Amino acid sequence: MSCSIRAAWARLTPGLVALAVLTGPGRAQTPKKVDFAHDVLPLLKARCAECHTNGKYKGSFSLDTRADVLKKKAVVPGKSGDSELIKRVTSADKDVRMPAKGEPLSAKEVVLLRAWIDQGFAWEDGFSFKVADYVPPLKPRRPTLPPARNGREHPIDRIIDAYFARHKVQSPAPLDDTAFVRRVYLDLIGVLPAPKEVDAFLADGSADKRGRLVRRLLDDNRSYAEHWLTFWNDLLRNDYAGTGYIDGGRKQISAWLYSSLLDNKPYDQFVRQLISPTPESEGFIKGIKWRGNVNASQVQELQFSQNVSQVFFGINMKCASCHDSFIDKWKLADAYGLAAIIADKEMQIYRCDKPTGRKASPRFVFPELGTIDAAQPKAKRLEQVARLVTHPDNGRFPRTIANRLWQRLMGRGLVHPVDVMANRPWNDDLLDYLGVYLADQQYDLKKLLEHIVTSRAYQSRPAPVKAESSGEDYVFRGPEVRRMTAEQFLDAVWMLTKTAPAKAAAPVRLPEFDSTVPAERRFVRAALVHADGLMRALGRPNREQVVTTRPDQLTTLEALELSNGQILTDLMNRGAANLLKEKSKEPDERIEDVYRRALCRKPTADELAAARDLLGSPVTAEGVADLLWAVVMLPEFQLIR
Repeated sequence: MSCSIRAAWARLTPGLVALAVLTGPGRAQTPKKVDFAHDVLPLLKARCAECHTNGKYKGSFSLDTRADVLKKKAVVPGKSGDSELIKRVTSADKDVRMPAKGEPLSAKEVVLLRAWIDQGFAWEDGFSFKVADYVPPLKPRRPTLPPARNGREHPIDRIIDAYFARHKVQSPAPLDDTAFVRRVYLDLIGVLPAPKEVDAFLADGSADKRGRLVRRLLDDNRSYAEHWLTFWNDLLRNDYAGTGYIDGGRKQISAWLYSSLLDNKPYDQFVRQLISPTPESEGFIKGIKWRGNVNASQVQELQFSQNVSQVFFGINMKCASCHDSFIDKWKLADAYGLAAIIADKEMQIYRCDKPTGRKASPRFVFPELGTIDAAQPKAKRLEQVARLVTHPDNGRFPRTIANRLWQRLMGRGLVHPVDVMANRPWNDDLLDYLGVYLADQQYDLKKLLEHIVTSRAYQSRPAPVKAESSGEDYVFRGPEVRRMTAEQFLDAVWMLTKTAPAKAAAPVRLPEFDSTVPAERRFVRAALVHADGLMRALGRPNREQVVTTRPDQLTTLEALELSNGQILTDLMNRGAANLLKEKSKEPDERIEDVYRRALCRKPTADELAAARDLLGSPVTAEGVADLLWAVVMLPEFQLIR
């Protein structure tokens, strides 16, 4: 792309230059990474908690949660020098300095707080100093549906309409057809619709056309599988290369996973096969054999305990793998009890890497559902735990996946964060309803997705994000705007530029495309290839650990890669060459084609005029590349609205 358009875009984003400087070679060396639970939390408990937590908020300042601190603007993440918290603990004025009682913080403690803030003000997901008064139920609960309002009969809408009435929230306006078709394609199969698909949908005058489109998308098994493969690869720490695969300590489940998604395997069966596995699905329970000496909490058996707890129940067992958890009720014995199920020999329990002299006994996290017979061989113990995970009385199991899918489709979970299912949902009835609905549908995830996206709640315009929309103050007002994943972004760019890779890296058998899939959507998807530098910058993780959500804020690396990265530049240049081969098209036709394929609409008069200037006369490859790049940089392209 030309230097002129890049320079113009840089002028529109002046902060980018400053961010680039901060990441350059002249930046001061970053202190070692600060650990919230082990480094910061003990300090806050000892010196701050007495006056500023759990209902006692001197100076109207609460340290209960990260959101509370940010609400008072006491901390500016990344900028300790601008943070009131640092100014208070370093003040020479005794009437201002904190803590008000006792000695001031030591120089070492101040350095720790500065580093914590400068490194982004990390906070353990779900942690609060406030004593929890909510205990999540274990058993399923079938709520009574409120009466329908204004003809909105869908069960989800009936629950949410009653919620809106209680909270005096105006229902958001419905999406128009163009916005709906773009959103639902990206959400259900991960790619943009081809122009002719948009045209056909807009021309359809039938009342049930949205429901029929949803069903057709979910019936496109290959497109569905290749989109949701990203979600499950992240969640199940599966990839096509990386740490642990060489020495056999880690094993791919790619072929099994892809086939399971193609077949829409029921979720309970899917999970049982992961925990009590076949040779094809055993990779999930095989943790990484880290080389050299590692902390006792990082051994493969405890990786099993941590991953099963996090993925299927939204429980953080990592803290409890080292000591009794600082942030919730889980104990060291709970983490080791689950780990012992998969152990080949008796496990010694370590606390903070020191032996306790106690042995671990196989135990399920919810013993009220059943016990594990320690005398049985490992394979039998895994069969037992797989049955307990998916036990009909284990309502935590369907609620956790329902919450994850709601978060993917709506931008925020009913329980937030999604890995802290001990937090109170913003609507208990809706979460319980979705859980029992999934169980009623024989754990058919497609039916749950269909149920959500056919609600008017999903088919609403995005809600404005309010300043108070955090923690216990959160009020649902409608779907939130979301960023494309790295894979969605690359798929959209490849589809626009006709630059998709020739073959997949994933060792899977790719079926033929359904005959109804247009030519534009018949390509190798980003979920099936190795991550390159652009995908990494856009948030695709290494998957050495479970990843349940990706960052939703623009990073410096991402901004630099999008504005000046070689990979995207090459794609734009190759795409320009491909589009110029279509010699019969007039300049305005080319512009309209790009807009329709990227944004599902025609350009406005102003956009058309600006695009003509970019293309030049005669049309050049550089001009086409600039047009492509300018459209790809639009928030309208990169966001799911």
